[in-house]
Amino acid sequence: MTTAPPLALTLGDPAGIGPEIVVKAWQALRESGPAFVVVGDPSALAGAPLSIAADPRDAAASFADALPVIDGARGTGPEAVIRWIAEATRLALEGKVGGVVTAPIAKSRLYEAGFKFPGHTEYLADLTAAAPMAAARGPVMMLTARDLRVALVTIHTPLADVPAAVTAERVMHVATVTHEALQRDFGIERPRLALAGLNPHAGEDGAIGTEEVRVLAPAAAALRAKGVDISDPKPADSLFHVEARRRYDAVVCLYHDQALIPVKTIDFWGGVNVTLGLPIVRTSPDHGTGFDIAGQGVARADSLIAAIRLAAEIAGRRA
Repeated sequence: MTTAPPLALTLGDPAGIGPEIVVKAWQALRESGPAFVVVGDPSALAGAPLSIAADPRDAAASFADALPVIDGARGTGPEAVIRWIAEATRLALEGKVGGVVTAPIAKSRLYEAGFKFPGHTEYLADLTAAAPMAAARGPVMMLTARDLRVALVTIHTPLADVPAAVTAERVMHVATVTHEALQRDFGIERPRLALAGLNPHAGEDGAIGTEEVRVLAPAAAALRAKGVDISDPKPADSLFHVEARRRYDAVVCLYHDQALIPVKTIDFWGGVNVTLGLPIVRTSPDHGTGFDIAGQGVARADSLIAAIRLAAEIAGRRA
């Protein structure tokens, strides 16, 4: 077993597939994979072999024999789910765990408990806002799938509102955070970024929309002047095939489906969500709570396992 600190894995919504895929991930990784501790109520893991770890640093020693659980957040309601995220973040900020991996949450349920954030990404940014950063601060959402990485300029923005939300400042911020994260967290010395266009055919020089001419191309030029290797806006429909993916290390995408459709097409089961630009490492599976299949024993843990492995890799590089 590695001597590196374990990861903290939040249980997610206990009514969903979170508990099932957490146990399946432990079963898959306990012999040779990265160690992790679960932050959540042990009762949600009924039937799993458990040991309660008072200190997460003890987890590596017991990981192969039993699934360690931080017994500090009893309850299975939405308030508890919010506390689990905060507790895992605290452990990461204190250096007691190497990073945070979050199982899926149901945001609508959390809103009923007073949750005021669009999702995990923004909540983690708020929880870590006071911590110092050596690199550009996010949060920036990145999705990975095999040899594809995509970073999002807008996330859960209605499509009708996307053009106004895609500003030069926002594009430059996302590209800068992505550039620095590729260096620090992915070990890429000279990252190459591609910038997706907003309109069909990247606007065809303003004939099919002017955002590429007015906003995107000037932002790309300004980034290159600052040392960021990024393309001018490219037609999104030709950015994701095999040969195109060899030409860049990540794509800066402008809206949700532009980024997630290729990720889920290339690797539907194994995609990973990474939050860039935080003082802690954070990954998550690229799927939801799966309420429709919860409790049936059929949920696949591929994405969670990939998220755990990637979090451990990033934590190792930061260390």
